[in-house]
Amino acid sequence: MTKDNFDEKRDYEELYEHFNFTADQGQQLLRVDKFLINLMRQTSRTRIQKAAEAGAIRVNGKSVKSNYRVRPGDNVALVLAYPPRVKELLPENLNLDILYSDSDIAVVNKRAGMVVHPSYGHYSGTLVNGLLYEFQSLPEVGDIERPGLVHRIDKDTTGILVVARNEYALAFLANQFAEHSTDREYHAIVWGNLDREHGTIIGHVGRSLRDRKIMAVFPDGNHGKEAITHYKVIERFGFATFVSCRLETGRTHQIRVHFQSIGHSLFGDQTYGGDQIPNIQGYPKFKSFIENCLGICPRQALNARLLGFIHPKTLKNINFEISNPQDIQQVLERFRDYTKNN
Repeated sequence: MTKDNFDEKRDYEELYEHFNFTADQGQQLLRVDKFLINLMRQTSRTRIQKAAEAGAIRVNGKSVKSNYRVRPGDNVALVLAYPPRVKELLPENLNLDILYSDSDIAVVNKRAGMVVHPSYGHYSGTLVNGLLYEFQSLPEVGDIERPGLVHRIDKDTTGILVVARNEYALAFLANQFAEHSTDREYHAIVWGNLDREHGTIIGHVGRSLRDRKIMAVFPDGNHGKEAITHYKVIERFGFATFVSCRLETGRTHQIRVHFQSIGHSLFGDQTYGGDQIPNIQGYPKFKSFIENCLGICPRQALNARLLGFIHPKTLKNINFEISNPQDIQQVLERFRDYTKNN
């Protein structure tokens, strides 16, 4: 198995619930494979038995063999190593902030808290649901859950995304992202005072070997994929730094995990320690001040503020730029006032 295949395999080690049934109070004792075949008529008994052998059938949260006898009130779940597919994507009016659109592309400013595409646990309210309402149809990207998408940003990251509106634009844009020829700039607030005015963070990014739900940096390159982040200091506050980041690569959680790896987690980042208030001396009432700021921005302070790419039809280089969202701006203003008065 090659290293790339190994990395891809590890990405799917987390188990996802596909079916969940609760036996009613009148349920007679019945083998779990027979119980499931009665409810999943499109699936053969052989496949269900193989799922049990693989530990994929769980009763009340514990793996069972196919001869387990289901009792009244038992919760029976089938879990597999890949997310369940969404059978139908429904258009939803989500009042998207559309910066630009033509017959080939749409450029959207995604707000915080919005998931980009449907996935397990997020079947509605996603950016894709809103895009289908605005544009009716979008080209499929390998599966039904991600029509039109050529890149994405995290749920609690704000900022610019470009979406393809036809098959040609999809292929054209996807090639640019694959070759890392797009121009992407982010603004972020990180904890601590960075040593240099500008720098580059290099380190392979991949699934953590301890927690499959988060990412980690592997400096020796044994795991993950190459990731390069360039940063420049915009403003210093002593206890935190406001930075601009440009990406050469676009790995999952790249900016967040890169800065964590050098001891400067993003402000408010609950996944990578940015929601923990550091013990910094010399600032009066620091803890209560920061608690107030975290209440204003209870997420990673990260905004995809600039995106540049070549238009698939005109072949001209176009750029889109936005201001930082209100929560990040408010935190910066409070940081300025606090440092000025202390």
